[in-house]
Amino acid sequence: MVGFFRLRDDGIELFVRLTPKASKDAVGGVESAADGRGHLAARVRAVPEKGAANAALERLLAKALGVSRSSVSVVAGGTSRLKTVRIAGDPTELSRSMAAIAQA
Repeated sequence: MVGFFRLRDDGIELFVRLTPKASKDAVGGVESAADGRGHLAARVRAVPEKGAANAALERLLAKALGVSRSSVSVVAGGTSRLKTVRIAGDPTELSRSMAAIAQA
């Protein structure tokens, strides 16, 4: 499986498969797509209308990683289940946090 995030100079880019209208907000484990690419599974209660699910995902990831909400943003896949989320911060520290989330 190819990694579910990539390092950048100013943080990381995280690949997420989002399920909206779930029973609870939660970050799941790392999953592999049919083509072998990895992504983090996430669920939010919000509906996929007017960016509500994307905003809920940004809040969920900020809380899970212990970073400010303003440092998390969906940069690709705004209307798709598969999204790219940019998280600003120290790449080394964020990659440790991602490894911990993947283990959970």
